[in-house]
Amino acid sequence: MTEKTELRGLLPEEIAQTLQEWGHPAYRGKQIFKWVQGRAVREAAEMTDLPQGLRSKIDAEQWLRPLALSRCRVSKDGTEKYLWQLADGELIETVLMPYLRSQTRDRVTVCLSTQAGCPLGCKFCATGQQGFRRNLTAGEIVSQVLDITHRKRQSDPDFKVTNLVFMGMGEPFLNYDQVRRAIELFTHPEGQNIGQRRITVSTSGIVPGIERFAQENWEINLALSLHAADDQLRSQWMPVNRQYPIEKVLDACRRYWEQGRRRLSVEYALIEGVNDRLEDARQLGKLFTRWPIHLNVIPVNPVTESGARRPDKARMVQFLDELKRQGIDAVIREERGVDIEAACGQLRGAAHGEGET
Repeated sequence: MTEKTELRGLLPEEIAQTLQEWGHPAYRGKQIFKWVQGRAVREAAEMTDLPQGLRSKIDAEQWLRPLALSRCRVSKDGTEKYLWQLADGELIETVLMPYLRSQTRDRVTVCLSTQAGCPLGCKFCATGQQGFRRNLTAGEIVSQVLDITHRKRQSDPDFKVTNLVFMGMGEPFLNYDQVRRAIELFTHPEGQNIGQRRITVSTSGIVPGIERFAQENWEINLALSLHAADDQLRSQWMPVNRQYPIEKVLDACRRYWEQGRRRLSVEYALIEGVNDRLEDARQLGKLFTRWPIHLNVIPVNPVTESGARRPDKARMVQFLDELKRQGIDAVIREERGVDIEAACGQLRGAAHGEGET
């Protein structure tokens, strides 16, 4: 770690190391970490218990680099989509989904991006159609939560993100080290202190990443984007399947489950005339015989480039019923933010559509 590493990507002891090189006491590393991660400040001037000279040094070194908000769009269901501009001009999107249950038990979920664009090219996904730009740093990943938190606390001082899903732009396991560091920052007790069981990482089936994930000493949830039950069809819609076919992916996922982890979640985008037959449901059920998974059936969301359409409600119910007859714990997932292109597969990291900041 060097002083050029953005402050939001550093742990307290790493901040302390740079501070000592600057001639400041190490204990201020913990102070700064609390300000940056716990309180989500965007400027050194807000760190009121630091000497003015140190605050000036932080500014001079451009050590604290929040994201620049280009636009925020709000759905009729309360979902919010944020378009951020990174320091080099790249654009990413983040989704905030509030689930208000009661005044004391609200759940606030943020859907995080891990890459600008995506290299995998899944046909039903807007991000995949725009191509790959670059990996995000851990600081840029955590900044999505910190900058939303800072913005929301202007009107609600008690605002807190409770749940995280790494399901936004990009494939998390192709940026594994930075995702891992972001999780370490998110769960730090002096930071956002988000519980591990409230974090889910989704993958399209990157086998080396799944195997590494299974070896981690944590309780982070794993979700698999499957979307087809046979290799030929999956390869047509998800080119990654040519490198990591279904059998290899499920073998890796089973090892994750067998090592005492939580049960696997499986995502299945239902596409009219493509993967919505009852035979598809039966084939899907056979993949998970005697294996406790949770399957989310997701009516495919509108993406202009894909031409994919969702089945009608009756067809979706028939598909779900057949899964249940196969012994699969499955639900049709409620999709949030479709009207602002914030739902599964719709993020594109470009100024698209109308909205207000």
